[in-house]
Amino acid sequence: MATIDQEYLNKHPKSAQLFQESAEVFADGVTHDTRYVTPFPVVMTHASGPTKWDVDDNEYVDYVCGHGALILGHSHPAISSAVAEQVGKGTHLGGNTELELRWAKAIKALVPSVEKLRFHSSGTEATMMAMRLARAYTEKNKVIKFQDHFHGWHDYANAGSDGGIGGIPKATWESMIVLPPGDVSVVEETLARDKDVAALITEPTGAHMGQYPLHVPDFLHQLREVTERYGVLLILDEVVTGFRLSSGGAQVRYGVKPDLTTMAKIVAGGLPGGVVGGKAEVIDMIAHRGDPIWDSTRRVAHPGTFNANPLSAVAGATCLEVLAREPINERADAIADRLRKGLNEVLAKMEVTGVAHGVSSLVLVAFGVESDPEEVWKIPHETLHTAAKPGAPQGFKRAMLNAGVDIMGGRGFIVSAAHREQDVDKTLAAFERCLSSMRQENLV
Repeated sequence: MATIDQEYLNKHPKSAQLFQESAEVFADGVTHDTRYVTPFPVVMTHASGPTKWDVDDNEYVDYVCGHGALILGHSHPAISSAVAEQVGKGTHLGGNTELELRWAKAIKALVPSVEKLRFHSSGTEATMMAMRLARAYTEKNKVIKFQDHFHGWHDYANAGSDGGIGGIPKATWESMIVLPPGDVSVVEETLARDKDVAALITEPTGAHMGQYPLHVPDFLHQLREVTERYGVLLILDEVVTGFRLSSGGAQVRYGVKPDLTTMAKIVAGGLPGGVVGGKAEVIDMIAHRGDPIWDSTRRVAHPGTFNANPLSAVAGATCLEVLAREPINERADAIADRLRKGLNEVLAKMEVTGVAHGVSSLVLVAFGVESDPEEVWKIPHETLHTAAKPGAPQGFKRAMLNAGVDIMGGRGFIVSAAHREQDVDKTLAAFERCLSSMRQENLV
């Protein structure tokens, strides 16, 4: 039986060749850290629905889903036609458009906590703006985040990250407070002691789209209560969970009303785009007030060449309007539940220690731990982080690609409403084959 790497090399010769060229142009030969795969990444060419193809004509069931942006699947006809039509009308009109208003109304219709909003080009920009707005509004300096929660790659967000922090001045992090996740008493102790906290930001389901899960919704309700009591803004980072955990995101699913919400991915229908929305009085820190002193000392400036770009606006509005009228979330959740149960059955059948867990249409696999899927949140995050054998995530990624399935980051599956039962069946067969290969190489 060929090794995982041998099969990978045999199946992807053109990708290997293109990687040699890419390595001369891009650091690591890739344009996104998550796409870094050894010995080389697979080069994709096109996609439709739940399926995509690479330069070697290999076909994959796709669970990367545009890094989580494509809840309708690839090349959804309504979005494709809307974007194609807008390209002919203009890609950048250098002014306000009716499309941006349509987009904003679609967001507000689904997310009741959003009174006003501003558009950005990415999730990183959105979380950076949310922190700045909170500081300006409260006239306080510090922001609380949880260890390893991902809020983009700007300097403030990288406080408490698990790596990749080169080039960030230590002084930047003097205004960030990093706390262990899951314990509201630690949050309260911090707020009681430090009166200079403007906001608390969190991934609603836990770090890295729930790979290290929180006990929801209890923890979110506890955070809302304690931040409200101490006059601290609660920022829900719904870049991943927004419009996925429900059509209104985690906050609607769990009944939590934040002060600010950051959104990207699904909100722009698969094109670049981000949003900060929330209380009008906070968003209006961006507004001009005709007061020279206010504008120079407290107003938050907000330029951005591609804010509310017409292509992103029409894609985002079209996507969210589909979500509002069709049971998209229910379809994706049902398929994800079938996948999650099937993965656990395969793990048990193969006698491999691990658990498939996750919320809604996000499915995570934790190797090396035993747990009820509903109680993974009880496992210490450090245990989850170190439980898998060295090399297991990369081996998992490559072995699944060999079997015709592309997964997200070597640990998870992002499911769309375009996935079908036959895609799940193919995925489970691939997973069983993958575990056999990983066992042969002592990766599980």
